[in-house]
Amino acid sequence: MKNKSILLLVATALTLASCDRNLDIVNPNQVTTQSFWKTADDALAGVNAIYSTTHRGGISRWMPFYYIIRSDEGRSQSPATDIVNNMDQFLITDYNYGNAYGVWNDNYIGINRANQVIDNVPNIPMGETLKKRYIGEAKFLRAMFYFHLATLWGNVPLVLQTAVVGDKPASSTQAQVWAQIEKDLTEAVTGLPATYGPADLGRATKGAAYALLARAYFQQRKYAESLVPLQWLTEGEGRSIYALVPNYRDNFLVSTENNKESVFEWQFEMNPAEYTDDDTETPNQNYGTSIAQFFGPSGIGWSDGEAQRWVTREFNEPTTTGARDPRLEASFLYDSTDVRGPAFTQIYGQTFLQRYGANNRRVWFRKFQNDHWKNEEGYRSPNNWRYIRYADVLLMYAEALNATGKTAQAYAFVDQVRQRAGLARLSAVKPGLSQAQFLEQLKHERVTELSGEGHRWNDLARWGDLGPQIANRDPAFATFVKGKSELLPIPQTDRDLNPNLTQNPNY
Repeated sequence: MKNKSILLLVATALTLASCDRNLDIVNPNQVTTQSFWKTADDALAGVNAIYSTTHRGGISRWMPFYYIIRSDEGRSQSPATDIVNNMDQFLITDYNYGNAYGVWNDNYIGINRANQVIDNVPNIPMGETLKKRYIGEAKFLRAMFYFHLATLWGNVPLVLQTAVVGDKPASSTQAQVWAQIEKDLTEAVTGLPATYGPADLGRATKGAAYALLARAYFQQRKYAESLVPLQWLTEGEGRSIYALVPNYRDNFLVSTENNKESVFEWQFEMNPAEYTDDDTETPNQNYGTSIAQFFGPSGIGWSDGEAQRWVTREFNEPTTTGARDPRLEASFLYDSTDVRGPAFTQIYGQTFLQRYGANNRRVWFRKFQNDHWKNEEGYRSPNNWRYIRYADVLLMYAEALNATGKTAQAYAFVDQVRQRAGLARLSAVKPGLSQAQFLEQLKHERVTELSGEGHRWNDLARWGDLGPQIANRDPAFATFVKGKSELLPIPQTDRDLNPNLTQNPNY
């Protein structure tokens, strides 16, 4: 279906990422770190192994629950009460909850794979430009994994060298983790190309590093610092590389991946040579993502995560031709995905009315589902996760300009996003907004453009909007505890093994 250009190596390179065994007897058939890092091909295999970490279930399946379902735009009605309590409600009692530990563990697996590249590739005799690129990719990906850990757990250990059995790193402050993320991304920018040829689509670029750096600044409210990377993307060299695609939904279809709006996306694929669509981890099959199965509508997927109804009401502004905002249909499956109602709304080959009746009020996220090409979901979806879109970059730039007192300049970047959706320019319908009013408008614009893409939790955290006061939108927030629920508990399993880890406040 798709010609993936990043080779997803799960044999030799992944063997390197496993923990060394503390045995006196050496297995002569086992590839060791000392024998592996010799050639440019070894370097490539090591880098590819870092990318393949995004296929692991902790990242591709469970992490979206914490960024989407735990926010006020999502909810869970799963019969699995552990999902509801830990990933929707703020009722965490098990500090070793397996799905949370999967997110923690898989991000650290990615970090260890990146560390191996950063430690070993400098010593390989190969072209310097390619060597710098590989190291830049590793630093970008290490920063990405630490971004997840910083925003979910906050005070996590910084591991910056290849792990050794017996390591017991101490907790770092969230500020220290952010500083390392900034350092990695700043250094990655110098070694990464602005673009790649077709054979390397999906790899980290200079623009991806700049965009993630801006995100890191954003979560610290360093808006002035974020202007430099955002200017490169929107007004500098990046302006000739990235653009909004005319059809909004093209950002979520398997047939239009890696388009001009894509700044960075996780590459997923089915392996037709050894394909069975079950939940068993088998070699050379773990190329896809199961989030479509777990977010799929009732009767199609497990429906463990779904959308709040209030989000659909945010799309209440008609286009300049009087039509409905097209992003609503592209973003959600519910009784009125088709504006004519449940008798016309198609849900995987049947109407909503046929599947659920006329009075069902549930809403499911449509982005990254596969209803555009098949009538069921499964555990190995090939639909790429669009991790950073150019539309997000434009809205970030508008927010940064507004936060630094340049509200009048910020309008133009919101206008680009609105006009692609067919809406009137904000500068025409709401000119002269104050800084505070413009921020409130941006909160609405980010919901309508980015809902269900994993940004909402971080948006709420950045704006200081997390708390019981938003329980009117999401009743789960009635159990949110200020000073505690912003972060997840450090896994007790790791604290038992490593006394240098400090638990997060109030757990």
